[in-house]
Amino acid sequence: MNLILAIPLEFRLAGLFVLGACLGSLVNLGVYRLAWYPRAISPWSPPPPGVPPRHAADRIPVFGWLGLRREAGAHGRGFWARPLMVELACAAALPWLYTWQTQSLGLLPVWFPRDLSPGWAATFHAQCALYVVFFGLMLVASLIDVDEKTIPDAITVIGTLAALVAAAACPLAMLPDAVGFKAPPGAVAANFWQLLGADDWTVMTITAPRPMPAALGGCPRPGSLALALACWGAWCFALARRDWYPRHGLGRAMAILLARLRRERSTPRILAMGAIGAAAIVAVWTGGGRGWTGLVTALVGMAASGGLVWAIRLIGAAALRREAMGFGDVTLMAMVGAWLGWQASILVFFLAPFAALAVGLVILVLHRENEIPYGPFLCLAALGVVLAWPALWEWAAPRFALGPLVPVVLVGCLVLLAPLLGLLVATIQAVKSLFR
Repeated sequence: MNLILAIPLEFRLAGLFVLGACLGSLVNLGVYRLAWYPRAISPWSPPPPGVPPRHAADRIPVFGWLGLRREAGAHGRGFWARPLMVELACAAALPWLYTWQTQSLGLLPVWFPRDLSPGWAATFHAQCALYVVFFGLMLVASLIDVDEKTIPDAITVIGTLAALVAAAACPLAMLPDAVGFKAPPGAVAANFWQLLGADDWTVMTITAPRPMPAALGGCPRPGSLALALACWGAWCFALARRDWYPRHGLGRAMAILLARLRRERSTPRILAMGAIGAAAIVAVWTGGGRGWTGLVTALVGMAASGGLVWAIRLIGAAALRREAMGFGDVTLMAMVGAWLGWQASILVFFLAPFAALAVGLVILVLHRENEIPYGPFLCLAALGVVLAWPALWEWAAPRFALGPLVPVVLVGCLVLLAPLLGLLVATIQAVKSLFR
């Protein structure tokens, strides 16, 4: 860490600008290769038939797209503009994010001193690296959703697994809970970070802003292990194929379900992942400590966030008599919950519709389309929650401090969802009739 801090900040930011452009190139590769219909647009992919061989210069981030304009006949006019902008945006965003997280400490309220000790600087640098991964995955998922109205499991599954590993390996890098923070005795601005120990630092847990109860600790408390394994099992079940046809009775429906699962090629992989993951969860539970707190928090965030969207998907389909949200939105929110925790994910879910409604009305009026990909708005809301975290959590913490009343309120909102969706459909139909 001292070697990194010894490099002048200006040189670090310049290097991050170049690295951001390279990461943008990786994002573009993921967008075109992981899509349901892959396209050979990225210069790192083989060129499509009939296109001349690509040159090494084509792979230079940003500038390479200027040369690739020659492939417009194969990919469409102006195809190069968006990937070029993606790489430019990533190049600008990475040094800004680094400055915001490691210099300005943007995830903390303004009353925290900004002069970090080397040990805490390493923690905030690790936190910055983790959020680069998180934001990059969300960007790939959003662009694919815009193109195809699908979100591939390759993104959300890898992103969720990365979040679980990060929560267990680097729990201090999770979203901070400044509301529950208490400064160490004798700490002032001059020696704050020198006196602050790892045990003094408060991050988001299952019960934040309330203290984490001992019953949710590691070994030998079996209840916390059962909770973690249940969340993991629910996620693995959600990834498996679930064809359910109850018209001819429960027994027949179960037989069809099991037969389809046996024939599905992904079933062995999911079973293997489930077994390996369960063994890893038991190992972390045995070790206990902050690693277990971080892991069980991420698992609950994953299950609660994905389960909420899954429930809304089912209710919306029943109320609208059509698919209201794709299952990719479920796995995407599970990934967001694993990275941010269930409390922040609730904020994400309630903020996303505002942007979606505004954009959806514009698309409805201009293009007469009543279907829009919802994943980009979930990702945009997740980005907004992270960037506005100190103010948002200060406002939201008293609400989440209600404890068991929070899930009761959420269930009540789900109950009200069906009539509200009916009202929304009626409103959309009225707006469409005005522009006929």
